[in-house]
Amino acid sequence: MSVTTYPRYVDTDKCIACGLCAAKCPKKVPDEYEGGLSKRKAIYVKYAQAVPLKYAIDSGKCIYLTKGKCGACAKNCPTGAINYDDKEKKVTVKVGAVILAQGTSTFDPGIYDTFGYSKHPNIVTSLEFERILSASGPFGGHLVRPSDKKEPEKIAWLQCIGSRDEHFGAKGYCSAVCCTYSIKEAMLAKEHSSKDLDTAIFYIDIRTNGKDFERYYNRAKDDLGVRFVKSKITNIDPVNGSGRHLIRYVDETGKRVEEEFDIIVLSVGLGVTKEGMELAQNLVVDMNQYGFAKTSSFEPVQSTRPGIYVCGAFQAPKDIPSSVIDASAAAGIAGSKLSESRWSLTKTVEVPTV
Repeated sequence: MSVTTYPRYVDTDKCIACGLCAAKCPKKVPDEYEGGLSKRKAIYVKYAQAVPLKYAIDSGKCIYLTKGKCGACAKNCPTGAINYDDKEKKVTVKVGAVILAQGTSTFDPGIYDTFGYSKHPNIVTSLEFERILSASGPFGGHLVRPSDKKEPEKIAWLQCIGSRDEHFGAKGYCSAVCCTYSIKEAMLAKEHSSKDLDTAIFYIDIRTNGKDFERYYNRAKDDLGVRFVKSKITNIDPVNGSGRHLIRYVDETGKRVEEEFDIIVLSVGLGVTKEGMELAQNLVVDMNQYGFAKTSSFEPVQSTRPGIYVCGAFQAPKDIPSSVIDASAAAGIAGSKLSESRWSLTKTVEVPTV
């Protein structure tokens, strides 16, 4: 099996992740991991828990690699780990099984002009809101509006963005995790707020799949005062340059209601990454009508090609516990299939006798 490794322009054997290179790098670009809410350098570690914890250079943003100038990272690296001449490599490995754990991608709400996601900073995706709440995020865990860093008084979550929908780019399936993560975010937002934060979740149906998740929903509704509004929102209007946005909806009694919110969170659905689709094609693994790996009900981690197994959101939208269960199952079945070959490549060290 041939595996391609792309150049990172940093020798991982020499890099000690001291951060001097990033500190001296003059190039700042939007940080994808933070949803573009903050900046990173052209040489960077994707996130604090990255494995391996080694720096890499963004070749499309690096001044030296694009213009032949700068070189600040190489000049300041104490171990000489910078290698501008790094090349793509192909490595051949001998394997008996392959497990595809390609992860997931989120729906891009920018294709919906009605939401104004790409135009208004206070309309964010659920993933971006996670970073806002995170202590390691762009705002240090402080609940603020991205536009002016003021603490919000009202936040709305709109469900099924890119899921259960047939518009361009959207998918007809339920992404399984959105209702639960929105409830979690609403509860955390209340904990982070110094005010009596008003949180409202606009939904089609609440689908809290999982053990005790329904109890979690009831706790949010009954104990913490998270509002649940059964209504499909179709458009959002900005309010006079105030950073707030107006939502119009009809409640369950048929009453027409208008509300302004400081932050609007779009609960985006899950899908397979472009790279995951390409890898599946290269490995001749069939995908189902929704673009996920095709499996059967009784063999949920077995792909259509023998010896290749799948797990996590590459098989279907699912949460972390379900993904861990999948991973254990895939590893278990791969190990069982290879049991007869175990130790067959092990070499016995012969120690000379006196």
